[in-house]
Amino acid sequence: MNIQQIETLMANVSEILMAPVLIIILLLFVYALFAIGRFVSQYLVRKQNRMSYQRQVDTKTSNQLNGYPVHNYFVNNPTASEDELEVYALKKLETLRVVTRVAPMLGLIATMIPMGPALKALADGNIQGISENLIIAFAAVIWGLVISTLTFWPASVKKRWYAMELINIRKFKGDA
Repeated sequence: MNIQQIETLMANVSEILMAPVLIIILLLFVYALFAIGRFVSQYLVRKQNRMSYQRQVDTKTSNQLNGYPVHNYFVNNPTASEDELEVYALKKLETLRVVTRVAPMLGLIATMIPMGPALKALADGNIQGISENLIIAFAAVIWGLVISTLTFWPASVKKRWYAMELINIRKFKGDA
């Protein structure tokens, strides 16, 4: 296989990847909207149960409370080690964190794939072909960045929430 055949193969495979990448970006956008809704819902539930949670922290009691998943895991597994609790908290954040990081990468992939046909259209003097490919390219990277933006904030806030729950559990375990 010579270099030109390898280049052609790589170009063809890249074009085949375009549709799946765009579908995944669309699915991640739907997930990001879903994640924002879940985040707002959890915020409201946490706000509603804040006083009960603080009372439990102050009195060193532990009962299940909606909106406090790490705390609830500890209530259900009182012998869980700190490492187990941290792994549980990371697991709860994992999908958000992965989507936040992967979406811009997929946007970049979907940007680069149509650049080859756009450059070929430029060489052929086909202005229509250039614009069609560049529209797809820039739209894909924008979607990837929007998805990342929508999931970054909930991931960051939830990380802080879960860290505070872990701190309170450590205090509870230390005094027990």
